[in-house]
Amino acid sequence: MSNVLNSSHIYCPYCGESLEILVDGSAGNHSYIEDCQVCCAPIEITVAMDETGEIVEILAQTDSE
Repeated sequence: MSNVLNSSHIYCPYCGESLEILVDGSAGNHSYIEDCQVCCAPIEITVAMDETGEIVEILAQTDSE
């Protein structure tokens, strides 16, 4: 499993801006809230990893979805 922060790009589900985020590769499958760097709205970020510890999917959605 990776022990580094991985840079990734997402789009804010509120304002549509492209954002660069850092994803913890050592945390396994997880979800957390991060505020948009542009509009400050709370984005729920869900990270899915495979059995080898590689990030396979990052979802960014409103906290009410």
